[in-house]
Amino acid sequence: MTKLAVIQTGGKQYLVKIGETLKIEKIKTKGDSVVFNDVLLVIDGDSAGGGVKIGTPVVQGAKVTAKVEGDIRGKKITVLKYKPKVRYRVKKGHRQNYTKITITDIK
Repeated sequence: MTKLAVIQTGGKQYLVKIGETLKIEKIKTKGDSVVFNDVLLVIDGDSAGGGVKIGTPVVQGAKVTAKVEGDIRGKKITVLKYKPKVRYRVKKGHRQNYTKITITDIK
């Protein structure tokens, strides 16, 4: 069994494990790795008792380290506005920016 953790970033919560790749809301990164200190839950499957630590609201001393793979963009979303009888039509598109990361360590 491996270690699992629930982290919070960008207003969302993610269940992560070591080696997993996921996309999160865009973060400003300067280096190749990023540390998440907002760890809400840690499950250590290697220990005999199960080793579940639940934070109130965060687990003290717990951190998750991830490697930044790069910035990506999501799928394009099209928004249409239409008002009948007055020839009012507006078409807008939006693509959300994400950061792709790979989890390297859970402590």
